[in-house]
Amino acid sequence: MLLELLKPLTFIISMLSLYPVMASAFFVPGARWEERLAMALLRVAFAACICFASGLIYSWPSRTNPDSANPLLRTLPVRLFFWALVGMTVLFAISWYLEEYYMPLTRHGCCRP
Repeated sequence: MLLELLKPLTFIISMLSLYPVMASAFFVPGARWEERLAMALLRVAFAACICFASGLIYSWPSRTNPDSANPLLRTLPVRLFFWALVGMTVLFAISWYLEEYYMPLTRHGCCRP
């Protein structure tokens, strides 16, 4: 019974651990992309630990269904982590491209050092 209560709790914690990754990758005003990347990578490592720990809880067979042992990489929290990581990587690459190649063409980008 405790395992069934831990599964949704750890899943919510793993979703909440992905929020600071997104915030540090995109929503730090005045930070250059190198600074945002370094901060985001540290938070990605922390979120990976939480998501993989939650995935371990999801991979344990329960008493009601003892044959339901899933491989760790096929559990919901780990899949959520990988999909979020792919999405954030694509968005970060787009934001880097726009900052480096489009912003200097704008009127506000001409005053950057």
